[in-house]
Amino acid sequence: MQAVSVPYVQVNKQYVEEEPELLEIIRNVLSSRSYVLDSLIDELESELAEFCGTKYAVTLNSGTDALMLGMMAAGISRGDEVITPPNSFVASTTAIVHIGARPVFADVLPDQNIDPAAIESAITPKTKAIMAVHLTGRIAQMDLIQAIADKHGLMVIEDAAQAAGSRYLDKPAGSFGTIGCFSAHPLKNLNACGDSGFLTTNDAAIAQRVRRLRSHGMSDRSTVEEWGFVSRMDTLQAAIVQYRLKQLPTVIQRRREHAKFYQTHLQLPQVFIPACRPQEYNSFHTFVIQSERRDELATYLATQGISTAIHYPIPIHLQPAAKSLGHKPGSFPITEQQAQRILTLPVNQFLSREHQVAVVDAIKAFFAKDA
Repeated sequence: MQAVSVPYVQVNKQYVEEEPELLEIIRNVLSSRSYVLDSLIDELESELAEFCGTKYAVTLNSGTDALMLGMMAAGISRGDEVITPPNSFVASTTAIVHIGARPVFADVLPDQNIDPAAIESAITPKTKAIMAVHLTGRIAQMDLIQAIADKHGLMVIEDAAQAAGSRYLDKPAGSFGTIGCFSAHPLKNLNACGDSGFLTTNDAAIAQRVRRLRSHGMSDRSTVEEWGFVSRMDTLQAAIVQYRLKQLPTVIQRRREHAKFYQTHLQLPQVFIPACRPQEYNSFHTFVIQSERRDELATYLATQGISTAIHYPIPIHLQPAAKSLGHKPGSFPITEQQAQRILTLPVNQFLSREHQVAVVDAIKAFFAKDA
């Protein structure tokens, strides 16, 4: 029997499913002839704030800029230290570096999220903030992290790029920290058709300053209050995000169903899957397993037509760009061990049951060869 091809992502299928609505959205925006900071931006920001349980949301051109401009607006600057995990996508650390602060890494837990105990050990007199990264869509232990921050008088930054729609202790991602930072990159669960992102906060001054920073530092057409940037989400992307925000609960539910199937049917001694705790509602931007034979398994799955990925194969502290930070192999052993073991399986909302069965059967067949 011919093997079933299982794609890792299916952006093409999303377009086919949404084509009539998307083309109408594009026509409406183009015919409005208003492409930047239109009233639609205000509408979307109100909807995003409500969705994330915060007073304010500010649309931007990327999740990276949400981190960078958000930290600037919160007063983090040169000489400050920001504690963050080394197993994230590089954007988390990049944002810290670009505002002149110093990234200080703290190792992670078996579920890949930052270890609160490691945070406590990394605090110094220069520490200004803790940046928790909700990796894979699973929210970090924000109750413990916030308690540490309160104890030491620190800000909390949520890198929620992968966690739109996730919840922890019945609170949405982006509602815990001083700021929450989201990506709407085309591969995210809540996705635009290009680069986009947004920031959430309950602090009016931060929201106001980020809105100024995103548009050249201008408070109006004639007044430049400070040197700013161009980091606006354009009206076309905003209209697409607004449409897809309404679809997001269904997208997440499908991904959670696929994750549950894997969790149920991949109970193998050679495979580690972090358990979902009762207080977590994971949106499953990715579904990551861990195995000592990761590379062999990935190669085998590829021969079976199953696409996988690794998020991320080289920890940030071991990247060439991080050389000046002075870390070496062994600096963060759990992160480094996981980097050799992690494998991301397809979990996109368009998977069929046939796809899921093919993934499970192939993994079981791979390990059965040694039985």
